[in-house]
Amino acid sequence: MKILLVEDEANVASFINRGLTEAGYNVTVALDGTSGHQMAMEYDFGLIILDIMLPGMNGIEVCKSLRSKGIDTAIIMLTALGSTENIITGLDSGADDYLVKPFKFAELLARVRIWLRRQGVAAAQAKDSNLTLGDLVLDTQEKRATRAGKSITLTATEYRLLEYLLLNRKRVVSRVEILENVWDIDFNMSTNVVDVYVNYLRKKIDKGFESKLIHTVVGMGYMMKEAFENESTD
Repeated sequence: MKILLVEDEANVASFINRGLTEAGYNVTVALDGTSGHQMAMEYDFGLIILDIMLPGMNGIEVCKSLRSKGIDTAIIMLTALGSTENIITGLDSGADDYLVKPFKFAELLARVRIWLRRQGVAAAQAKDSNLTLGDLVLDTQEKRATRAGKSITLTATEYRLLEYLLLNRKRVVSRVEILENVWDIDFNMSTNVVDVYVNYLRKKIDKGFESKLIHTVVGMGYMMKEAFENESTD
């Protein structure tokens, strides 16, 4: 499997390249954002590992540009900044995952396996049905959402969160479940990234509609369901 590594620190790039190569992967290295962006546009990679602080185009710019051009290859973003705000900035740019420096190579390798497996499953098992709840429709082939016929623009992370909630509609899902299944990793539970993204979805899915679909179950997590007249809409 071909992996694109975009990392400007030569020692770090060599370390990651050597480890992934020994694990059996075919690695291409770019030492700046501009060349990394060009390689990602010209060649087909199974995964991109992308540093944020890069000369030329930074990682956020590279990621946004690739997503705007329809490149949906999974992206693991490397960052020295681990605050909730910085994590959200990276994910909102279109990244699928993040890893805070310094990190253990075993953790990076585990995430590489997860995302390559997910990419393979997605390619082999294209979904052929929409997910619906009331007047909300999630087209899992075109990866777009509508409510009452109105198109809803979602980031990559918001889409995965909405898809997971709809797959588990009418069932309470905990924050831990969401973290493990939407991001495939164990976040530091002191962060509020799940709550932040649920609020993002609420503004896009429920705002302006009398019937709310995303509900908080206090002390337990979240549930997607239609609210009836005798029920609280949170």
